[in-house]
Amino acid sequence: MSTLELPKTYLLRKKSDYDNVYRHGKRVHGENFSLILAPNNSDHNRLGISIHGQLKGAAKRNRIKRVIREFFRLNKDFIQEKSSTSCELPFMDIIITVRKDFSPKNPAEMAKAVKHLLESSCSALQH
Repeated sequence: MSTLELPKTYLLRKKSDYDNVYRHGKRVHGENFSLILAPNNSDHNRLGISIHGQLKGAAKRNRIKRVIREFFRLNKDFIQEKSSTSCELPFMDIIITVRKDFSPKNPAEMAKAVKHLLESSCSALQH
């Protein structure tokens, strides 16, 4: 598999997968978005996206989803990469929940926001 692909196995697709992450995952809150993370038994991270209903306009919602998927495609192992806090975590199911005022311009901006959020909360995720 090419590193530039994002196969469907890397995405959360079933309601039961989302429910499991919501029920058992740890929440990390950032500015206008949150990460919900739950360990999985896979050899890779899986991504789910949840956008708040108050975010009006299908084009805007779809643009945000494209940016998030592109960020994930380019950074599939962003959870496992060494951060400044030397935090090591297992492969996870990750749901990125988006609130009303969230609007990343590009995948690099999304990566910066997620990295900052993970560095500030890595110790909470290990427990």
